[in-house]
Amino acid sequence: MRFVLAIVSFMLAAVLIGYGIAQQTILATPDTVSVSAETDGTAPLTVISGEAFNAYSGNQTIRIESPRRIVAAYGRSTDVLAWVGDASYNMVTLDPETGELATETVTGSEQEVPDPYNSDLWLESYEAENELALTVKIPSDVSFILASDGIEPAPNAVSLSWPLDNSTPWAGTLIVGGAAALLIGLIFLMWAVHHMRRAGGPRRKPQKMPKVPKKPRYKPSKRAAKASDAVSLRTSARVAVPAVLVSALILSGCTATSTSNSAADQSAPTPTPTSTSDPAPVTSPAVAVRQVEKIVAQISAVSQKADEDRDADLIETRFSDAALEYRLANYKMRKADDSIAQPVAIPDGPVQLTLPQQTDTWPRTVFTIILDETDSTVAPIALFLEQETPRDNYKVSYAVNLEPSIVFPDVAAASVGTSRLPADSGLLRSTPTEVALDYAEILEQDVDSDSYLDFQAEGDSLRVSVGLDVKKKEKAELSSTATLTYGHELGSADPIAMATIDAGAIVAVHLYETKVAAPKEEGSAVTFSGQTKALSGISITEEGIKSTYGDQLLFYVPAAGSGEKIVLLGYTQGLVAASELK
Repeated sequence: MRFVLAIVSFMLAAVLIGYGIAQQTILATPDTVSVSAETDGTAPLTVISGEAFNAYSGNQTIRIESPRRIVAAYGRSTDVLAWVGDASYNMVTLDPETGELATETVTGSEQEVPDPYNSDLWLESYEAENELALTVKIPSDVSFILASDGIEPAPNAVSLSWPLDNSTPWAGTLIVGGAAALLIGLIFLMWAVHHMRRAGGPRRKPQKMPKVPKKPRYKPSKRAAKASDAVSLRTSARVAVPAVLVSALILSGCTATSTSNSAADQSAPTPTPTSTSDPAPVTSPAVAVRQVEKIVAQISAVSQKADEDRDADLIETRFSDAALEYRLANYKMRKADDSIAQPVAIPDGPVQLTLPQQTDTWPRTVFTIILDETDSTVAPIALFLEQETPRDNYKVSYAVNLEPSIVFPDVAAASVGTSRLPADSGLLRSTPTEVALDYAEILEQDVDSDSYLDFQAEGDSLRVSVGLDVKKKEKAELSSTATLTYGHELGSADPIAMATIDAGAIVAVHLYETKVAAPKEEGSAVTFSGQTKALSGISITEEGIKSTYGDQLLFYVPAAGSGEKIVLLGYTQGLVAASELK
């Protein structure tokens, strides 16, 4: 019996160890799956759909080959197609029936496009020569766009690959179990040999005994025969039961148990066909936080270089409207007088707050607040970024220094976005245009203004620096032969209002404050210095000079019917024009 158990254990060990090793060798499946496609057209762009990237689960590796420069980028599919516009392009999709990539050439009216590298629409962009391999993880609503330089044909060879789970978690267990069965078999074998040796030890030769006389023969009776048959049956039963048990053990040891890692289970998965039903349309935020961080870093680099070099052409690539006007005037003044300070630098981050417009169309607007970690004395800067078309980059239309210790209103999450309200919106306590004109009146009249009680005075440092008291002091210090006249008007930049959670809005307005200095009597003159002289090029005049200050103002405006006051959140003010009176 012990030998039988040893044999069964050896057979079981062979099956377990053999199957465990086979799972890692001859039964092992591939560790990757790949598909490829080639295009032979002259289209300057190739678009690879997000569904193709998600044919299989796991990280996606794209390999691109081309005889020339390669530009690759990815962004939301709607943004990618919006950037493509009317251009001809190759569309690469997944055929759900074959699991292979399918290509189609879409003919458009444009055969040349701008270089797509580093567009603000992309989440990431890359460039290389001849070959580019990337490993990414993008969802199905994100697509890749490939190009050379927008003029030459797009890269023509593309392959996608995914890692497959060919792990064999039971292989180790099977091998260890086989080793254990082998050890048990060795124990049974040693036990059987030891027992056999004890049972078959040395014996003395038996002495011959005298022969016993033969008993007389007799014929057994029928009762004795029946008793003898019963004894024989009992003996046979005792022998048959162990034989059956041994046979069952041998058969169970030779039967392979099915596991989850069988060859059939490890076959490569097939792509799941994409549903053709159209989901309900959902308006997405204009940008993701990741995009804003990249955009801000690029704007920061451009502004710092342009400010240092007084480069008007460079600054126009990233600034517009009120923010551009302020910087161009500063460049002109510094060219005439290098003692004038540069504008406050735009830091490259971190981005503290992002509030994108909720839209799938253009133009688009994004509000963001940036901190300057290198200088804790510099107030955070609020930027309004606007993008006119899909192929344009975002430009700063307002750059406002925030007031210290402000309590910023609650806004929607960046992943949700908010709506941009029209300039004449009746949903607010005052329209953006009314806010600008009412506040200008307060700067000139203070408590005598009809709108004085509508605005919060506490924490408003602009009133302190250019309010009524300062204007009175300037008039008093002026020569008795000259006069000062103050005025205001709406600036050239359009107001921007972004809704907050409480139905109010963050509102940016552009205001011009004017100051006219003119002689009282004919023949007398007025002299100027500093910024006015640098910008106008006039140091003395008998006609007088009109100076215009551009105010970029940021307010929180509560909802219509609210008892809250309008709060100045920040401002940037600077001389933007000075000219002699005619």
